[in-house]
Amino acid sequence: MMRINASTASVRRAASAAIRRYSSEVATQADKPVAMQSAKYWYYQHKKEVMKGPRFEQTDMSAQPVPMPAIDLIAEQPVKKVHQRVVACNGGGGPLGHPKVYINLDQPGNHSCSYCGLRFEQEHHHR
Repeated sequence: MMRINASTASVRRAASAAIRRYSSEVATQADKPVAMQSAKYWYYQHKKEVMKGPRFEQTDMSAQPVPMPAIDLIAEQPVKKVHQRVVACNGGGGPLGHPKVYINLDQPGNHSCSYCGLRFEQEHHHR
């Protein structure tokens, strides 16, 4: 068992008194408002006020080019027929790919990758 001398005990009493004093100061400061909620200090502007001027004039969207959605581009890709029961898809690999996922092809039909949408189907072959 460790003996505590008088100087150590006095240091502990002083530290606990300082903590109590600090916590009471924090409690009194918590009652004060954090930010002034007046119109003078409120920096939010309504959307109608912000979106004015030549930068935000109405644009004829029918004249703008519209890229094909990615889901349509993936739907144009043919289904890859494979002989394995499990295939690995990494989106083409390299820095433009995605994490490697394994797709189970035991169920009939095509199965798509959850990252890139490529479809795989097991080609049933008889020996």
